[in-house]
Amino acid sequence: MPIFKSLALTLALLATAAFADQVVLKEGHPDRHVVVKGDTLWDISEQFLDSPWLWPEIWYVNPQIENPHLIYPGDIISLVYVDGKPQLRVQRGKGTFKLSPQVRSERLDKAIPTIPVDAIQQFLTQPLVVDKDTLKNAAYVVSSADEHLIVGAGDRAYVRGIDAGQGARYHVFRPGDAYIDPDTGEILGYEALYLGDGDAQKFGDPSTLKLTRTTREINIGDRVMPMTHEDVHAYFTPHVPHNDIEGRIISVVDGVSQIGQYQVVVINRGKREGVDVGTVFAVSQAGALIPDQVSDERNATVQLPDERAGVLMVFRTFEKVSFGLIMKATSALHVGDKISKP
Repeated sequence: MPIFKSLALTLALLATAAFADQVVLKEGHPDRHVVVKGDTLWDISEQFLDSPWLWPEIWYVNPQIENPHLIYPGDIISLVYVDGKPQLRVQRGKGTFKLSPQVRSERLDKAIPTIPVDAIQQFLTQPLVVDKDTLKNAAYVVSSADEHLIVGAGDRAYVRGIDAGQGARYHVFRPGDAYIDPDTGEILGYEALYLGDGDAQKFGDPSTLKLTRTTREINIGDRVMPMTHEDVHAYFTPHVPHNDIEGRIISVVDGVSQIGQYQVVVINRGKREGVDVGTVFAVSQAGALIPDQVSDERNATVQLPDERAGVLMVFRTFEKVSFGLIMKATSALHVGDKISKP
């Protein structure tokens, strides 16, 4: 009998240790949090956990909090312990709700998001990454209908290549640079820089497009493509990669040289490598190759180690690349920095 007790105790300790390796409570964490407008699930989790992307590990067992759509301003998030393990529970109104499986109607526009949606809104519906032929064969602007030198929202433009069979609403893009894998040289796709939206007023050759929204001026040669209804997400469940995926940041939106929190970046890994929406990566600054000023060897160099510098979460995927939002940056990040499983 003592042997069985010892074995049970050992297994219990191992299970606890394995859980502790994954989910570590943050030092000085609160016991409760009242949800307010402007909160995100990531922000709330960061108050309780060292690794906020692990919140499903301690929330999924609570049916009320399993679905991120169900967290609303005014809800109370409480930290409790069940069998010695931490668990986050939500209290709404006068009591803690326990849900049974059935269809419910919820106001999703009132639920708090997983991450700041404002930072990624414009990247959720436009194509943004296309192949070379898509841009080459797309419809294009040939002239301003009102003889304006600079065309923007409220103006009309003449477009060749669209017809009624494609619908009445269109996106306008400017061909951008190729996304190139820095390690293999493979062309992963081409940037389609989003410029605005328009409604077709009259079809013909050319057709007349009324611009309803623009982010910058539209020029002759800019491409026009019909609006699509893609499967995009506004709510996410963060998780580590399913495989030991490694890659790099290959671009940053707006071309800034230093990348900080809540900036959108492009990574050289996509659906092909098993990346899906919600995948979380650690970001490491690539160690520089510097001269070894002490070595007697001529032209000697030393490769400095990579340094952990941030965390990003993927919010949209394409075949060979993905878009991610920098959730945390302990120092300035740069194009070329490495990503890996956290």
